[in-house]
Amino acid sequence: MENPTRIFDFIDYQQTHFPQEKAFSYRHNGQNVASYSTERIIELANQVSCGLLALGLKRGDTIGLVSVKNRPEWTILDLGMAQIGIINVPVYPTISPAEYEYIFHEAAVKLCFVGDDTEGSVLKKVQCAKSAIPSLLNIYTFDKTSNVDFWETIWNTDAALQAEVDRIKATILPEDLATIIYTSGTTGQPKGVMLSHKNIVSNIKAVMPIIPIRAGERGLSFLPLNHIFERTCSYAYMYVGAEVTYTGVDNLGGESGDLQAVKPHFFTTVPRLLEKVYEKIYNKGLALKGLKRAIFFWALSLTDDYEYDKVYTGWKGFKMKIADALVFKKWREALGGELKGIIIGASPCPVKIARTFSAAGVQVREGYGMTELSPGVAIARFEKGMAKLGYIGPIIDGVEVMIDTSDGNYKEGEGEILATGDNVMMGYFKKEEETRAVIKYIDGKRWMCTGDIGKLDDINGVKMLRITDRKKELFKTSGGKYVAPSPIESKLREHFLVEQIMVIGDNQRFVSALIVPAEEALKDWCQHNGVTWTNRAEVVGLQPVINKYKEVIEKFNPNFSKVEQLKTFRLIADNWEPIKADGSDAELTPTMKLKRRVILEKYKSVIDTIYA
Repeated sequence: MENPTRIFDFIDYQQTHFPQEKAFSYRHNGQNVASYSTERIIELANQVSCGLLALGLKRGDTIGLVSVKNRPEWTILDLGMAQIGIINVPVYPTISPAEYEYIFHEAAVKLCFVGDDTEGSVLKKVQCAKSAIPSLLNIYTFDKTSNVDFWETIWNTDAALQAEVDRIKATILPEDLATIIYTSGTTGQPKGVMLSHKNIVSNIKAVMPIIPIRAGERGLSFLPLNHIFERTCSYAYMYVGAEVTYTGVDNLGGESGDLQAVKPHFFTTVPRLLEKVYEKIYNKGLALKGLKRAIFFWALSLTDDYEYDKVYTGWKGFKMKIADALVFKKWREALGGELKGIIIGASPCPVKIARTFSAAGVQVREGYGMTELSPGVAIARFEKGMAKLGYIGPIIDGVEVMIDTSDGNYKEGEGEILATGDNVMMGYFKKEEETRAVIKYIDGKRWMCTGDIGKLDDINGVKMLRITDRKKELFKTSGGKYVAPSPIESKLREHFLVEQIMVIGDNQRFVSALIVPAEEALKDWCQHNGVTWTNRAEVVGLQPVINKYKEVIEKFNPNFSKVEQLKTFRLIADNWEPIKADGSDAELTPTMKLKRRVILEKYKSVIDTIYA
């Protein structure tokens, strides 16, 4: 195997060039549960393929795959399906029973595999959906569960079936459908994005030289594999011959956490998770006393002027060495101590987060894309001159970007980002009209309309992409002025007292916001400012707390134009989450984006008081 053209080729490529004893490992509850060699992964993928054929499944059939945590079984099943032309329909574990039913019905899912569901809630949701889905024949689990078939029962080593697997595998074309990924979306029903082997492989080959990890080095994978961002990275790990440990987000930090145990050289994440790490670090600094507290915040202040590639010399350089020895070294050790880099995706990363971590020696770079683009479009590089704070970075190889400025609602040089290349999706499953709405044919090329607003700037001879907002999230004040909420929200989330924020003002006289305070940080502030702490629900109504958030708003408002400045706000005591225990609509998507429609409806009475 010299030139992978289908997603299952990457494990064969690894076996040929970089066979690993621990190609994929699994950590659960702080323990190493299992490790699989490259050879064993291939063996099990073949046994899965044979087993699926023995069950009567055929090329073109669909299988649902949902796991609370990443684990090697997910990848084994994925490879086993792909090499016999069965379509993987990965699903978020956090979605509602109604969404499971919608997806499984539309995709005509034949089987569903469920993993890491210790409380049984996900399995129950899938079982609930099964009763309404005639096509769904059976459910299997990755963990032995009473009254549910264990996934190993499908394994099959029949030689005749293996010959059939080899025959089908040889006929799979790069242009064939590989997976249907249902986007979480912020409004409406999810859409099934159809991606071919060629779509995904083109992105893997473009991304592989960018990620700072090579054969035998360690990657940590905890973002959901059903998201194409992490899934593409998983294939890229195969391609470079890295050792990958699968886990979840529940046990990353601490002395016994996965970061300390694995000591990864690289991982991908979303901004919110890195923001939470920063908040924990900041709150620990707030808890310090005397000289230690002073040193912590002195070191933190030194990062305020950091830019990528900046080298501190002289007196500032000496101070940075002291800060590194006393403070920043501990940050790196907390992340395992051997990180070469982190790439953030799925939503915009606040500049302060990227700046602070990078100045502390934890190099953070941002990537941009979407499921429909398999997913990458632009990624900041780790090489000198190939990244700039506030920008995504250069366009990846094999992708072209056009800025559509035909709509006059944007600032000069800005417009909707259109992308073309082998990474552009085949289309939305069973939704031709929706597909036509986002695909444009220009100069003989097939362009994906991303719905994101941005610009391309020349930064020291390198074209870099900058995202300024979402087209559908732009709103217009009653004075006719357009406002982009995302940059305002991203900036305000840099403050340690702000957990979440949603900017509002559509068809209103002025712009305002709903703010969810960061609970631990607010508790610490109250204790240091003579405010009695009871709980967040009570203190958000206290005048000293409201006055403090007024100060925060006043500090950041000068960063925005007059029409964009927040005139007022309301503090919200609720947590905004990607899943609600009571089954109500969640305020965040599984990738931690705001569900604006849900939030607007939920807090309508609060918003009405703002504009009364």
